[in-house]
Amino acid sequence: MTTGLDQIDTDTARDDDDAYALDRKDIAAILYAVDRDDRETLTTLMEPLHAADIADLLEQINAFDRTRLIRLYDREFDGDILSELDEGIREEVISILKPDVLAEAVRDLESDDVVDLLEDLEEPQQEAILEVLEDADRVAAEQALSYPEYSAGRMMQREVVMAPEHWTVGDAIDFMRESEELPEQFYHVILVDPRMRPVGNVTLGKIMASARTTALKNIVEDVFQVIPATQDEEDVAYAFNQYHLISAPVVDEDDRLVGMITIDDAMAVLDEEHEEDILRLAGVGEESSLNDRVLETTRQRLPWLAVNLVTAVLASLVIAQFEDTIAAFVALAVLMPIVASMGGNAGTQSLTVAVRALATKDLTGANVWRVIRREVMVGLLNGVVFAVVMGIVGIIWFGSPVLGGVIAVAMVVNLVVAGLAGTVIPVLLERLGVDPALASGAFVTTVTDVVGFFAFLGLAAVVLL
Repeated sequence: MTTGLDQIDTDTARDDDDAYALDRKDIAAILYAVDRDDRETLTTLMEPLHAADIADLLEQINAFDRTRLIRLYDREFDGDILSELDEGIREEVISILKPDVLAEAVRDLESDDVVDLLEDLEEPQQEAILEVLEDADRVAAEQALSYPEYSAGRMMQREVVMAPEHWTVGDAIDFMRESEELPEQFYHVILVDPRMRPVGNVTLGKIMASARTTALKNIVEDVFQVIPATQDEEDVAYAFNQYHLISAPVVDEDDRLVGMITIDDAMAVLDEEHEEDILRLAGVGEESSLNDRVLETTRQRLPWLAVNLVTAVLASLVIAQFEDTIAAFVALAVLMPIVASMGGNAGTQSLTVAVRALATKDLTGANVWRVIRREVMVGLLNGVVFAVVMGIVGIIWFGSPVLGGVIAVAMVVNLVVAGLAGTVIPVLLERLGVDPALASGAFVTTVTDVVGFFAFLGLAAVVLL
């Protein structure tokens, strides 16, 4: 049976928005096979699916169906599926798999995927997986786990293809043909000196395109980066993105080769960092997932709602100072939310740009003042535009040119401050060692609300009373 997932011609392709989504008919057919306890049909339906698609399927169905599907699928379960699963679902799936099925699935994984799997599990589950590994694989996994969390040592794979620096292309080809334990995917042969220190990378393309007598050291890559095993994974991902690396050797404290990082692992880190920044900016916790339970989701979001409550109270205290003014001019109460909303949105725009630039190291001490000036000028120009709009609204709606002028000035002030705060606050937090994505939102919201209300109501108190 052919599923919608492996039909890629234009006649059968779905809309662009659903191009790589699981087909509902396929899901229904799979669940029907599970209901009928039809293992043969289930295997036939699952066979064309990529491991990532199977992981998506397991994440989308309920826990009861997930358990039945896994038990029926049984020995066909592939280790790559575990690597693709969301962390919360992964633990559940591991607990369902039979020990021998889990052992076979894990043995098929590269060492970096095994470590990635292990580091997210509780100790009992870690021990269960380590026990089923072969001795060499278990030692490699335990050594990788000894490196700091979120370090290159945790990311790297132990399977590398290396060659002495004096070898020729012919030597390398003969070695690779005779080897029985080459990595499933690799892009470079790493040249090492007699002390096992990497000195260069040679791409497989250059090896295949060169004569057998060509010295490997004569066809090394121009760009060569060595990654310390203790380097933070964010810096590793940045190096891959910045220097367009495909793979890079990893070295220990003595600069000896201990592993290799490939571009897929580096890009996975970038994706995770981007996802974490978005979740932190929204105040929903960096590990939030659609598969989290209600109580877990509540626990993650509650602290940030509490922080927002504090900022709202501060803004309310400012409003309380102008009770008489608001009582005398009810129109102020109608217009206050507009000032606060515009400032908050403008601040969020600047904040998002700044946090992203800090994460990619595009915003540095060399250009920070230029960026701040730009955001302030953007706030000023936007403020002038909306000041004119709101000034006209104030005149037409309330028949008061003075009120229109008050909200116009307040709009300019608040948007300028929003641009300033949205850039300066994340920069300051980053300098203080605090994750700007985690804490900037609350500070920026507080500043824009307090300044917006104070400018609008304060000016109204001076001009209208």
